[in-house]
Amino acid sequence: MRNYSSVGIQVADILLPKNGLEAHKWATIACDQFTSQPEYWQKVADIIGAAPSTYNLVLPEVFLGTPNENERIQLSQQKMREYVHQELLDTHTGLIYVERTSLGRLRRGLMLALDLENYDFNKGSQTLIRATEDTILNRLPPRMRIREGAILELPHILVLIDDPDCSVIDPISAEAASLPLLYDFDLMQGSGHLTGRLVNTPALEKQVIAALERLASPEVFYSKYDVTPEHGVLLFAVGDGNHSLATAKAIWEKIKPVVGMNHPARYALVEIENVHDEGLHFEPIHRVVFGCQSNPRDAMKTCFGDALRFSPCQSPEEVVEKVETYRGNDHVIGLVNAAGPELAFISHPSANLPVGTLQSFLDTWIGLGNAENLDYVHGADVVLTLGKQPGNCGFYLPAMPKNGLFKTVILDGALPRKTFSMGEAVEKRFYMEARRIG
Repeated sequence: MRNYSSVGIQVADILLPKNGLEAHKWATIACDQFTSQPEYWQKVADIIGAAPSTYNLVLPEVFLGTPNENERIQLSQQKMREYVHQELLDTHTGLIYVERTSLGRLRRGLMLALDLENYDFNKGSQTLIRATEDTILNRLPPRMRIREGAILELPHILVLIDDPDCSVIDPISAEAASLPLLYDFDLMQGSGHLTGRLVNTPALEKQVIAALERLASPEVFYSKYDVTPEHGVLLFAVGDGNHSLATAKAIWEKIKPVVGMNHPARYALVEIENVHDEGLHFEPIHRVVFGCQSNPRDAMKTCFGDALRFSPCQSPEEVVEKVETYRGNDHVIGLVNAAGPELAFISHPSANLPVGTLQSFLDTWIGLGNAENLDYVHGADVVLTLGKQPGNCGFYLPAMPKNGLFKTVILDGALPRKTFSMGEAVEKRFYMEARRIG
């Protein structure tokens, strides 16, 4: 492993399954996906059977709050020890260049470890590595229980860089054919294809570091965003896996006084991607409220008053079309429930984004006991299907433009939680690589 403190990264010792293991059974999707679709996770279990799999090393959030939660946490830690003892993993030192093809789009990234000493998930932080959305502290304990007793970490964290000149990842991509192939296979359940290559050329590694150092240069940074030094320098913005990286930070701060500064838990393995990658799309994250005890439509009238107006739609599909094409100044949110589809228009909103307007309302309304549960879902089909079921209500939101992310975080701090998604649910990162942390 090699540390580069100037940009807060470590070129890590990365573990991958040995040749001979079935990669399509080993790799499974991020734990926070398909949380309202247990049938997806049952299909995962059916596919892998008794084969070694990252499914056994993580806690799919579909199990949160169920009688199986503690059992799954214990299983994950036990299986980590078993897989290491059985020598199922090989060590590869270096950056890993990753290509992910899904839904006809190609995304490219680099695997490396971030120094948690350069990360602060609190709103208003000025660190080199920052969260892009509010961190919900009560989501950390289950993840902390896994990581505290874990000897491995398996990341689904995607971290963004703002590199309009494509100086960091593209030079690696241009040389990809000459780099050693580590894995190359189709992912389960229609999630596309995954390829990984080891960046084993010192010159390429140095080129990556030099490009990152330029992006982190104060002179370049302040000019690029037209800001002053009190805003600090933001090099890495956490795109997916905010709560997983926050968990790693919380554990590191807890154990640091005991283990010292050279412990492997000081770092967290991530994949970095360029926000300007043509294959990277920002998708909205919609809301579904389950078990409504009162009518959310009436509550919205009370909350927003004369600033709110409703417009009926002929079909849920019309909701999707009108939300996605709306270009006015009001915030528009689609509603789908058993009573029928409609649009809510809110004028003179206090939040910058429709998701902020909606989330503020939902937090208050649900906090008063008006619904049993709130879930965050990807894709129009999911929110429309779940929303129209009796007792439920789906809220369809517009996407956030990706090119404004960095400046928004620099100036305004973290966005409302679950503001955007890097791709659809099936495009989410799969667990493939691992790293020793204990």
